[in-house]
Amino acid sequence: MTSDPDRRTYDILRLLAEHEPIGSVHLTEHLREHGYSVTERTVRNTLADLDEDGLTEKAGGKGRRLTEDGRGELERGGLSGRIERVSERIADLTGRVTYDPSADSGDIIVGTVTVPREKRPVLDELLTTIDDSALGPIVASVEPAAGSDGDRLEVAVPSSVTIDGVLLSHGIESHPDTIGVVEYQQNPTSVPYDDPEPAIDGGAIRRFTDVIGDERATVDLVSMLIRARQTDVTRALEGETGLLVADNREFPLVHYETAHELAVATRKRLGGALDIRRPRENGPFPWGEPGWKFASLTYAGASECLISCCVESGIALEWQTLARVQPRSDLTPPASQ
Repeated sequence: MTSDPDRRTYDILRLLAEHEPIGSVHLTEHLREHGYSVTERTVRNTLADLDEDGLTEKAGGKGRRLTEDGRGELERGGLSGRIERVSERIADLTGRVTYDPSADSGDIIVGTVTVPREKRPVLDELLTTIDDSALGPIVASVEPAAGSDGDRLEVAVPSSVTIDGVLLSHGIESHPDTIGVVEYQQNPTSVPYDDPEPAIDGGAIRRFTDVIGDERATVDLVSMLIRARQTDVTRALEGETGLLVADNREFPLVHYETAHELAVATRKRLGGALDIRRPRENGPFPWGEPGWKFASLTYAGASECLISCCVESGIALEWQTLARVQPRSDLTPPASQ
């Protein structure tokens, strides 16, 4: 990622909104985590300019926070920039995926959620419950969060976008272009489409109940849907009809057999719920059937499910749906942690 001042200023506003109040030291750390080569002095100067413009203000000795004008600027500006940045990040991360599901090894994309250390028993129960469900298996790394003095834990879990990296490594182009909330059941008695085995790949994705797509389909919206409490993964884990965040992409039909094999193998190793369809097949499509040259793949990944569970349980402090690329060997089943 380049350090274009306009992009950096927008990202500073976004990070302030996510972490406020926050000081320049921690803000600099977050910017570096997002790929910026920036000094604390530069960040302090930018914050001073934002103060002068009325977009930020000091919050006692705790750092800076956004003003109402700052929040308005964040909402008005940067939509195209957000789309471009998230698209760039997806392209960067998927291009670095080396995961081979047949060997269960290589680098994957992870999402992360930070929880208080004292909530570790709740976290462990959530991981075990997901692992034992149709959404399992789940693998994760649980480590002290950076800069937390050991009082917070960061949990890294495979992201749904890993599957796009796996496909790309085999020359198959795909990209999540629709994000939404799906109705899900582990063991459905019926589904609103014709399928003799609807729950074969991690449970049944019944239908999309809320869809955001086309140019608005950015991974930022995953966080928005989770934060707005649009999910109900807890209910799904109890065997009822639940609500998961999922993304959908289309890929060339000519690659269907290879893509199907890779997607199913990836889900079996990394968890989540998968639905993959040829054109003219009935299924839970977000916008209707795909074109006759394309197949449809909908995936609710393990990280999106765990993040949702942590938010629903009230233990999530912060999260990133596209945190980084990490070796699969770093992640282990709940029983090994």
